[in-house]
Amino acid sequence: MGSRTKLTINVTSRMVVFFVVLLLFIFGPAGTLRFWQGWIYFAVFFIGTNILTFYFLIKDPELIERRTKSEKEKSQVVIQSLNGLMFLGMMIIPGLDFRNGWTSVPLWLQVVADVLVLLGFLIVFFVFKENSFLASNIKAYDQQKVVTTGLYSLVRHPMYSGAYLIILFTPLALGSFLALLPALVISVLIIFRTLNEEKVLSRDLEGYSEYCAKVRCRYIPYIL
Repeated sequence: MGSRTKLTINVTSRMVVFFVVLLLFIFGPAGTLRFWQGWIYFAVFFIGTNILTFYFLIKDPELIERRTKSEKEKSQVVIQSLNGLMFLGMMIIPGLDFRNGWTSVPLWLQVVADVLVLLGFLIVFFVFKENSFLASNIKAYDQQKVVTTGLYSLVRHPMYSGAYLIILFTPLALGSFLALLPALVISVLIIFRTLNEEKVLSRDLEGYSEYCAKVRCRYIPYIL
């Protein structure tokens, strides 16, 4: 069995397990399958994730392999663990909110939120096409160069720009204002991860410090 086949089987099996668990966490707390916001969001998330994964399994399997690597730095392991817990909260709370009627998000805002979640996936897609060295663990790889083209000419961390859209608008797409609380915690944790990432890359990746001096904003052009 070739390495690409093994990677495809590994990634596909992970995806199947992830989506089964995601369905349980979305609909279990709601206590019903009539949680229609959950179905629409699941479809959006399913489509976005699968396009990202399987397009690059074909076009750039090395990128996907890097994305499967585990984080080893202790501070980042803590951040990623907290992110995981907050993500679970972000999935569980909307179902409870739907069941108990705690908050109500206007329909138009839910629709806009789903569109912005899709936009987040689209941004991540173009970032992946631009930078094949976007690993899930923070390190500089051999042969890696500083990417300054595409969205990287506007902000230093365009993948996180897309991730912010996905994270901050997921609660609204699921019809819950309460779920914004764990989403905001994830947003803060991303900032800490970013600062550590820039420290590592400035130290280990030639030209990265100069790039940071040239491109001032991390997430939003001309603003942040």
